[in-house]
Amino acid sequence: MLTEERHQVILDLLKQDGIVKSQNLMGIIGCSESTIRRDLDQMEEAGELTRIHGGAKRTYHLDEELTTSEKSFKNIQSKESIGQMAANLIETNDVIFIDAGTTTVAMLSYLKHKYITVVTNGIQHASFLADQGIETYLPGGKIKPSTKAIIGSQSLNELKNYRFDKSFLGMNGIDLAFGCTTPDPEEAVLKQIAHQQAAATFLLADQSKWNKVNFAKVCELEDVTIVTDQLTNHLEHYREKTTIMEAAK
Repeated sequence: MLTEERHQVILDLLKQDGIVKSQNLMGIIGCSESTIRRDLDQMEEAGELTRIHGGAKRTYHLDEELTTSEKSFKNIQSKESIGQMAANLIETNDVIFIDAGTTTVAMLSYLKHKYITVVTNGIQHASFLADQGIETYLPGGKIKPSTKAIIGSQSLNELKNYRFDKSFLGMNGIDLAFGCTTPDPEEAVLKQIAHQQAAATFLLADQSKWNKVNFAKVCELEDVTIVTDQLTNHLEHYREKTTIMEAAK
């Protein structure tokens, strides 16, 4: 096995388990302890892992949150495909929650002729839905300037009184070991409540969100269905932990 191939095997194992042991790597890869030691040293120098006694652990960096305007110019076509697929999951008379965010906003133009009730914490979302004549509820609370999302105790208390057929959540990070995460703890709690109050939760995330970790945990992978644009080969192992729907083939 070539050096690059060995390194990729090690990275894949780290993404799955968070920690690898040298003895296990020797059996999986089929090479000597000195080769594994050299590989781990090289990968640590490259910042790809951290050496520990008897093996290595995964290295990751928490992502910073972008503003709505910054995110709106990223992966536009992917978000459009994801939004259309998500909208197709909605049935007549559904009561749904739509999270604030630039991926969920891509759903809205496909809801025009649906007879539904929507609760959203996105100010932009609520305005767009109202213009389309869709019955829309906007919880009270504090407006977060960077994302134009409503957050805080008031919005949480209101959401606890609602029940949803489906919730559609945006997410900043999706990771095998750490689950679904977002940078802001207040938004994370709101997403948690929306998920808990729904019969089914769909997570909308393009390829830029995979293998990413953020500060605040929202839920486990197995708790949701993920709607994405297209799952690349190196992400196929995610199917072992959750249901994935691909908008583009």
